[in-house]
Amino acid sequence: MRKPKNVRARQLRSNVEAIAAAHELAALLADGAIARDRDQLVPKAEMEALSRSGLLAITVPASHGGADVSFATVAEVFRILSAADPAIGQIPQNHFVCVNVLREAGTPEQQAFFFAEVLRGARFGNAQAERGTASTMHIATALRQAGDGYRLNGTKYYCTGALTANWIPVAALDPEDRSVFVYVPRDAEGVEVLTDWDPIGQRVTFSGTVHLRDVAVTPDLVVEQWRSLSKPGLNHAFLTLMHAAIDVGIARDAFGDLVRELRGRTRPRHGAAVTNGTEDPYVLADVGRFAARLAALEAGLSAAADKLDVAVQAGLDARNTGEALVAASGIKGLAEEISIAISSELFALLGASSTERGRALDRHWRNARTHTVHDANHWRFRIVANWRVNGALPLPLGRRRAGG
Repeated sequence: MRKPKNVRARQLRSNVEAIAAAHELAALLADGAIARDRDQLVPKAEMEALSRSGLLAITVPASHGGADVSFATVAEVFRILSAADPAIGQIPQNHFVCVNVLREAGTPEQQAFFFAEVLRGARFGNAQAERGTASTMHIATALRQAGDGYRLNGTKYYCTGALTANWIPVAALDPEDRSVFVYVPRDAEGVEVLTDWDPIGQRVTFSGTVHLRDVAVTPDLVVEQWRSLSKPGLNHAFLTLMHAAIDVGIARDAFGDLVRELRGRTRPRHGAAVTNGTEDPYVLADVGRFAARLAALEAGLSAAADKLDVAVQAGLDARNTGEALVAASGIKGLAEEISIAISSELFALLGASSTERGRALDRHWRNARTHTVHDANHWRFRIVANWRVNGALPLPLGRRRAGG
């Protein structure tokens, strides 16, 4: 393995310290969020600030020097950061997934090395999804034997975080068609990260293409994820929970702008029998409805996260990990609906001037709509209903070769 990078990161020791660090970083991120979105700026300085904050290491096990915080704390960290800038909030999502892969499937040597990297502030990117395969669960990227090591070839898309990462964990198949994660250095020969991400929202995630052309890989960089796939785990529930937290953050930010804009208005909407815009009873009713739904959503996010923590404390089994996924799926589905509703309806409540580009209020809807299309919301609610009605727990995720 390579010599660990000499990155200076704060060492966070508790749930309380992690939440405080998230609020501190969020204050920094909020100031430039509009400009970054408008000009699609690569967030190099912001990602360095994230590394220095120590937040990237909060799920490193205590036995390796990490804070080993609760899932509830991780969800709250993502909510806080995403309320400041949901693109920056989304970038480290797969970093935490890949830390969890190491926890579940890494060898003691791999854990020692990579956890030390993360504690120093190293960032994991992501190269998992592919285009043109039979389904989202099929992959073609593969390792082939080359002497004492391997060569890695493939093309990935939706590679959130890869552009500004130190390491890019790549989902691939080993020579025996088993699922592995290959932790590739960002600057390795044969790795090309493109800035071809051009969406309507979440523009600063730079979730574009990564080409892997005959990349030399040593065996110690290959994490045999297949060994953990047959055991109950929380990777899918954790991933879903983080997605939900990002949407909750978007909803909170949109609601904050809605209230702030309303407080600054005096002229009522046409037809309103009031003298001040803040007295319009129909506007107040809609804002109150959104406030109640948002409060319930934030409480639901915390409750869903608690399901994951309870599963860990009880000892992971098929039932409690399945129930955790049910809870995470439900709150993700609800977060999608509410974030889109608030970010869309705020224009009707604020009037024509709210559509002015300089106000940048459209970023909330663009971010919500872009982030919420990872998979169909109907399937999330079906997972919940299938458990409630039929007692059927969701099946764990797995990966298969393209065309297989």
